[in-house]
Amino acid sequence: MTSIAREAGVSVPTVSRVLNHRSDVAPDTRERVEELLRRHGYRRRASRAQEPAGLIDLVFNDLDSPWAVEIIRGVEEEGHAACVGTVVSAIHRRPTATRQWLRNLQARSTDGVILVTSDVQSPLHAELRRLGLPAVVIDPAGLPGQDVPTVGAANWAGALAATEHLISLGHRRIGFIAGPSTLVCSRTRLDGYRAALEAAMLGVDPELIMPGDFYHESGFKGAEQLLGLRRPPTAIFASSDQMAFGVYEAVRQRGLRVPDDVSVIGFDDLPEVRWSSPPLTTVRQPLSEMGALAARTVLRLAGGERIESMRFELPTQLVVRDSSGPVRG
Repeated sequence: MTSIAREAGVSVPTVSRVLNHRSDVAPDTRERVEELLRRHGYRRRASRAQEPAGLIDLVFNDLDSPWAVEIIRGVEEEGHAACVGTVVSAIHRRPTATRQWLRNLQARSTDGVILVTSDVQSPLHAELRRLGLPAVVIDPAGLPGQDVPTVGAANWAGALAATEHLISLGHRRIGFIAGPSTLVCSRTRLDGYRAALEAAMLGVDPELIMPGDFYHESGFKGAEQLLGLRRPPTAIFASSDQMAFGVYEAVRQRGLRVPDDVSVIGFDDLPEVRWSSPPLTTVRQPLSEMGALAARTVLRLAGGERIESMRFELPTQLVVRDSSGPVRG
């Protein structure tokens, strides 16, 4: 603290007031001190290894999806078994929210951080390294570096199996609604779809591929465009369950039926898909298990253990229900 005070040109009590979030500090002084605290990786506790915090930080970009709930469930269950609590945060892809989260993290202690759909090359990861905190990424946004463990699912194999299932039912024009192109999982699902079509000598028609963002509305819009084509597809593979529900609505609004007129497949196997009408055929990715594995990994790193691999990929499984059927007509 003395070094920080000297470099910032303030007194040690002023640094203390910043650390304790006191209001009697000028804004420009607070910002200068906080920047130096971040740069030097200042933490209240001198040794986390000697005094575990008993907490895992789980950080999402957003918390508006049932997909996130399944990840939380896995992390929380694993943490509970290890007598470790879970702190859940959302940074909403905003730099100001990220900086505030880092300030909160510096003001307390944690055993490690799990980041979901994060870019492992981002300044956030550099800051965590400076703080000496182990981190694990679930579904990395970009290609992972060599020093950050990642947990994901076999997205390519899952998309391949889903598309092959539709081909086996006689479908030859199969629409695809992709996820965000910035995410590795989105790109590998698209690659799996393409690989199945090419293996069946069907070719890949670019007009049958629509952009999406994993949420309902993009599934609805993508399906509207696909069904409005001069030769619409007889099946649509949406690369998330939420987008598949958007497809359902687009099909309904056109007076069509699933699967009689259009077969539909999703990806995730969220708990509610069994209760949709008709129950959704989908690719199950083990979201809860991914969360549990990430929690085990970050706790092992926090305890000084070596892990067997930096890349963990859990298997996916095609779950056939009533939304996919033989091509008609």
